[in-house]
Amino acid sequence: MKQEFYNLKIKTNGQKLYEFTDETIEWINNKNFKNGIINLSIQHTSASLIVQENADPDVQKDLINYFDKLVPMDNKLYVHTTEGKDDMPAHIKSVLTNNQISLSIKDKELLLGTWQGIYLFEHRLEATTRTVIHHFIGD
Repeated sequence: MKQEFYNLKIKTNGQKLYEFTDETIEWINNKNFKNGIINLSIQHTSASLIVQENADPDVQKDLINYFDKLVPMDNKLYVHTTEGKDDMPAHIKSVLTNNQISLSIKDKELLLGTWQGIYLFEHRLEATTRTVIHHFIGD
């Protein structure tokens, strides 16, 4: 049994989904992980992690549009508006999604569905750098 950690830096350029499936698989392969659990976590309160379809980019557009309608960027609706119109909506969107995802690794393969990818869901409008912590436990 072993544990390994890896911090993946992802540069974002506004509100959208940033896929990092390949980077995660590359880390798994480089470390020669065979079987175990990988926990992904993001230490930010205005971005989140999701597993979502990676075949049709319209899914990503629809998700962003849906969340923008569900949580509009209108400062008149919120008390916390310190960092602009996307500030409180970004916090609400991150609460509605995930800050952690756990996935299985079996026989050196990350167990994702055929059309699934791992994404950082950026909820802010400005460019920033996010860190996704990878924590592997297994053999």
